[in-house]
Amino acid sequence: MVRDIIIAYHFGTSVLASAFFVAFTIPNLFRRLFGEGALSAAFIPVLIETRSQEGDKAAWEMVSKVITLAAAVLSVIAFIGVLLFSIGLHIPGISEKWLITFSLSRIMFPYVLFICLAALSMAILNSYKHFSTSAFAPCLLNLILIGAMLIIFPIIGTNPSLQTHVLAWAVLLAGIAQVAFQLPALKRFGCSFRFSSHWNDPRIRQMLLLMGPAALGMAVTQFNVLIDRMLALWIGGWAPAALFYSERMIYFPLGIIATALATVLLPTFSTYATEKKSAAMRETITHSLRHLIYIMVPAALGLLVLAPIILKTLFEWGGSFNAESTLLSARALRFYAPGLIVFSAAKVFVPAFYALQDMRTPVRIGIYTVGLNLVLNIIFILTLPTYWKHAGMAFSTVLAEAAGMIALGSILSSRMQSLPWIEIFKSFNRCLLAALVMSISAWAIVWITLPIFENLMPAKIAQISSLTLSVSISGLIYFALTYLLRAPELREIKTAICQK
Repeated sequence: MVRDIIIAYHFGTSVLASAFFVAFTIPNLFRRLFGEGALSAAFIPVLIETRSQEGDKAAWEMVSKVITLAAAVLSVIAFIGVLLFSIGLHIPGISEKWLITFSLSRIMFPYVLFICLAALSMAILNSYKHFSTSAFAPCLLNLILIGAMLIIFPIIGTNPSLQTHVLAWAVLLAGIAQVAFQLPALKRFGCSFRFSSHWNDPRIRQMLLLMGPAALGMAVTQFNVLIDRMLALWIGGWAPAALFYSERMIYFPLGIIATALATVLLPTFSTYATEKKSAAMRETITHSLRHLIYIMVPAALGLLVLAPIILKTLFEWGGSFNAESTLLSARALRFYAPGLIVFSAAKVFVPAFYALQDMRTPVRIGIYTVGLNLVLNIIFILTLPTYWKHAGMAFSTVLAEAAGMIALGSILSSRMQSLPWIEIFKSFNRCLLAALVMSISAWAIVWITLPIFENLMPAKIAQISSLTLSVSISGLIYFALTYLLRAPELREIKTAICQK
């Protein structure tokens, strides 16, 4: 959050900000595809199975082979990417926004190699139920970018183009740092890594067979994300940046809660699948869904009603992010907000399929989802007014993901001998009722207190005070209402925290 606030201060929703975000999307595409995506999804179940059946020594031999293979393939991809972006810089008549995007992409693309190896290291540690080191490693990206902006920017002066290139080099440095940070923890668990090109191994073949369908599905999804960014850049130089800041508000609760849960669920589900404990797996899926609903429903409604004041408070500090930036980002955020619920469901359903070593079903559904999203994007871009097109793109993402999650949930339920949907829907309705009262209260508190505080104190302090008061009181209202409605999630989450 601090990183994004500083970026917003320096670049706002300018074309430089949009170029940086689009350029950063490209290596992130490969990170999600090879690192945190298909490779990890195929690798963790096979690694756990190998360790369970053949012991740690065989598992570490497999790790050496996988890391060597991944490093070789990713090095080739990184080289080709840098070469292509270098050629792109010399395309005759290329516009400034694409010229900047290609220039930044050329610097950041080798990040692909390091971040995928970092994600693979994370997968290995997670398979050993060790999460703290790999959970902190991504923070290094934020810390290094913050350091670059606070230390390097004052030295190089107020040249926005040069500043964005400094950020690009900082991203590459952060990739190297994330790999190095996890090496001591890997060694502690017995990793004796050595380069091994003996890839003719049945376990490697099993992993690649599992990875193939997942890679296909994720490639379609991630290229769709990249196409979305490029479509947004085509709409206007401001659009990718406005979408980025609104997305950050969505990823804040999603990353803290849902992504963290998914990180734990994949090895947990894989263990249940290996031990054929289907009842335990079904119970874990149900509990996970109910707990995510309990948190994400009020988060979604809160973001929807408070979007302008949240963005204004966080990002408007007298820099490049101004009132127009807030307006454009708030429009997208209000359309993104309901997606919190369906995005969270994906963090439960998809790991369950991967643990069952079924990569094909999420792929098939993912392809349909991507196609629907692309069609809706084109419809909204062609029909909505210029400064609402990006909001339409946000809404198309939510609609398409919702359709995909309904399909995945139905198929998973049939595999699990029916999930207790009545119990889950009761939980949803109970949380929705409490969250509606909470969100009305949150809006009313800001509407009443903000003008009063602005007459008594500086504008920024007034915004922070009003928003803090609104979130605090409405949050207490939500907890009180769910207590009165006898929501079991409140008790279960409290018990889990106390046990920890």
